[in-house]
Amino acid sequence: MRARRAGAAGSPRRYLHSLWLLSARDLRVRYATSWLGYVWSILDPLIMSGIYWFVFTQIFHRGAGEEPYIVFLISALLPWMWFNSAVTDFTKAFSKDAKLVRSTSIPRSIWIGRIVMSKGIEFLFSLPVLAVFVVANGATVGWGLLWLPVAVLVQLLLLVGLGLIVAPLCVLFSDLERTTRLILRALFYATPIIYSVKDLPAGFEWLEIANPLAGIFTMYRVGFFPDQWDAVAVAASVLVSLLILAIGLSTFRALERPVLKEL
Repeated sequence: MRARRAGAAGSPRRYLHSLWLLSARDLRVRYATSWLGYVWSILDPLIMSGIYWFVFTQIFHRGAGEEPYIVFLISALLPWMWFNSAVTDFTKAFSKDAKLVRSTSIPRSIWIGRIVMSKGIEFLFSLPVLAVFVVANGATVGWGLLWLPVAVLVQLLLLVGLGLIVAPLCVLFSDLERTTRLILRALFYATPIIYSVKDLPAGFEWLEIANPLAGIFTMYRVGFFPDQWDAVAVAASVLVSLLILAIGLSTFRALERPVLKEL
């Protein structure tokens, strides 16, 4: 009987069903008491885009990025918000629902998966806003847009890998929660968001290889800005994301029992 239950708990169908239920619950809880609901998922990147657009087009003489600059910004800021909010939530993935994590028979990795999925759904729902700005500003759309689903898939794999590392470590070492927030602040400026991969100054070209977000954001942008294509950055983003996923799986297996004891 126990073996049968364990097998059912670990079956892909049961896992995906539980993942969907938990992700849907997260979205319902987040928007249940909010009048603006969906607007909140796009308000932050829109405000940030407006600020950076004003600063770099109206105050300073911008030498980075492409026109229309507002589309250039939003096409990277929207996936950045997915990345940033997911990694931030990873730091409390287990401690927030400690009782459920301890008592349920479903794989504990589902608590990382639900964050990636719920934040990813918010990101997908924000894409129509990008489409509106593309049309309003007369941005060109090319075949490079076919890279967008690839970018989503690679970012998903990267986030799962990071979640499997960050979530258990934050349970065992509480100071890592604040450290993660500091790293995210620095990473924002080390990632081609307000500039492109091709704008990296001499001596910093290694960032396009070391930072997988560089290649991922390149794939998001190439549909509107063909000149942004960088094969090295894209290939590096795929390889580094897969490497992080492999490290994450190994780390999670090693730390799962210590985490359950700590909870």
